[in-house]
Amino acid sequence: MKLGIVGLPNVGKSTLFNAITNAGIESANYPFCTIEPNVGMVAVPDERLDKLAEMYEPDKKTPAVIEFVDIAGLVKGASQGAGLGNKFLANIRETDAIVHVVRCFDDENIMHVVADASTNVPVDPLGDIEAIDLELIMADLEMVNRRIDKATKAAKGDKKFLHEVEVFKGLAEHLNNGKSARTYECDEADAALIATSELLSLKPIIYAANTDEDGFTDLENNQYFQQVKTLAAAEGAQVLPICAKMEQDIAELEGEDKLMFLEELGLQESGLDRLIKCSYELLGLISFLTYGKDECRAWTIRKGTKAPKAAGKIHSDIERGFIRAEVIAYDDMMKCGSVNAAKEKGLLRSEGKEYIVQDGDMVYFRFNV
Repeated sequence: MKLGIVGLPNVGKSTLFNAITNAGIESANYPFCTIEPNVGMVAVPDERLDKLAEMYEPDKKTPAVIEFVDIAGLVKGASQGAGLGNKFLANIRETDAIVHVVRCFDDENIMHVVADASTNVPVDPLGDIEAIDLELIMADLEMVNRRIDKATKAAKGDKKFLHEVEVFKGLAEHLNNGKSARTYECDEADAALIATSELLSLKPIIYAANTDEDGFTDLENNQYFQQVKTLAAAEGAQVLPICAKMEQDIAELEGEDKLMFLEELGLQESGLDRLIKCSYELLGLISFLTYGKDECRAWTIRKGTKAPKAAGKIHSDIERGFIRAEVIAYDDMMKCGSVNAAKEKGLLRSEGKEYIVQDGDMVYFRFNV
């Protein structure tokens, strides 16, 4: 899974990226500090995998991972080449979802840039979101118009393309009204057709409302955060309150020190953990587990994935030669104390090709090629 961290310049994107990846990249108070996208791989915390590793003492423990991409700050006019332009829209195109960092605090020492990199303007979360959305929509509109032209030409030789022209003309009108592709209402077949165009404003989105420490501890009275929360609810998007500066402090701690610091802040988990949970929920992802002396590992799949397809995450040969999956729910195994004890109680099941893998399933695949 790849998440692109986007936003206007100086909203805290690189600070947040530093905190969640511990990458130590440059983070400075001037526009376009980030030029090439920074990439960081982060292990997905999973207490179930940790417990299995304690039990089996495997040669290798492999968590699921998320790839975060810190993309340079966009400004108004990026879709026409302003700022650092279309290059960074292309970087967004390669991601599975967008983490849109929105500045939700005032600080006269940090420039707030929207259109002109030399001009400091008042903080305006909703205006910032609209500015970024518009650039994504304008870039999408260009792609949709090209798709309409291509389908129109194809329809001269094959009438089936006429429906494609109709669908994308409807979407173009929607985009022209300043609305994202995510909010375009259509049936499943048309939605699947639109999905083939890899539109930027079609990507699922998490609004990371970046507050200062005071604003984070009193979210109810943080007017900026409340504005973003209301907008996210209207769009059906995720919103995550976060203090990037505070997350940097958390990232520098480990073990008991980290737990104590989180407790002092009244938090049960770090911003990274909350962001990962948001991402899994947003994209409809779950994890299943494989176990043994060689390796204990967590695998990420989409909800609704059938056993053979899940087996293919491990290796294509296992999917091709799938016979059955031997499955036990992690919670059932823990109640019994071991896989063998669970098996004696009839909790280890043999599942076929139609079985839909569940979150926390411990699976051993039988196959023959």
